[in-house]
Amino acid sequence: MIGNVFPFLIVPFILLYTLLPSSRIVIQCIFVYVFALGAVEVCIFKPYFRNKYNLKADVIHNGSKEGIKLYQYAFTERNTSKYLSAKFIWPSSLHRPAMESTPMLFAIVPHGVAPFGITTYPMWSKLFNDTLCRWTCAPVLLSIPIISIFLRNIGYIPAKSSSIVETLTKKEQNVGIILDGIAGMFQQSSKEEKAYLKKRLGIIKIALRSGAPIVPVYGFGHTDMYTVVVDPLGILEKLSHMLGASLTPFFGRWMWFLGPPRRTPISVVFGEPIVCPKVEEPTKEMIVEYHQKMLDAYENLFETHKEAYGWKDKKLRFV
Repeated sequence: MIGNVFPFLIVPFILLYTLLPSSRIVIQCIFVYVFALGAVEVCIFKPYFRNKYNLKADVIHNGSKEGIKLYQYAFTERNTSKYLSAKFIWPSSLHRPAMESTPMLFAIVPHGVAPFGITTYPMWSKLFNDTLCRWTCAPVLLSIPIISIFLRNIGYIPAKSSSIVETLTKKEQNVGIILDGIAGMFQQSSKEEKAYLKKRLGIIKIALRSGAPIVPVYGFGHTDMYTVVVDPLGILEKLSHMLGASLTPFFGRWMWFLGPPRRTPISVVFGEPIVCPKVEEPTKEMIVEYHQKMLDAYENLFETHKEAYGWKDKKLRFV
């Protein structure tokens, strides 16, 4: 998470450092803090866990399908799923061989600060079929040095309609989308779950043009792992949308700034696939119809599983 956020803060920090001398000590401390965390990971955690798991999953590769599948076992993602006791529940309609020859469009909400439910990457690429699953991210993230290498090696593609359709049809691979995106990071509430989906019509058009089934997925616990600081004027949200990446300050376990998430068990629950016919140019009416089917599927998914997760009294609200 620090790696995703910090590059966007460098220019503002330089301006503050130059124009506001009183901020220099704070900025220096933040830089030292971030680089110290990076050094601990590279020098201590990375060698330890590579040896523990006897894996070379984090070796940079040439972007081949085999290389991506291997890299999806990277120790950071493997440890994250264990740390959060990730659990997966799916309906019988997704059991093999139902979807073995069908590229699927996984659509997960809510984003939260980080949708850690997706980080068991190998599961998405081998559980329902043997097709590689390519996750999407903000295009700007694939331009950031170091971060982009990590994302591309796991198999990320730009969150653009053309890239997603090409992956589903020409490459015949699964695609995973965090459907509420950056907007979903600003929708957290302790009283209810909010899903930024009312305006997400684009995914329906993609599914119809590619003929791929949409699999609604809900990440129970995604919104409980961090405390997000949201300014009342919405300035950070607007800047985040402009840059295509979040600038939201957040606090994790022990209220650690930009630290690890609280150790909240997460349940990743799959709904019934929404089968979409392949239509080259879907009409507006068809898009609205299937969008409503998607919203109904999420509501049913949430209501079916919320009590088992311990959220008996929580409601899901679409925004």
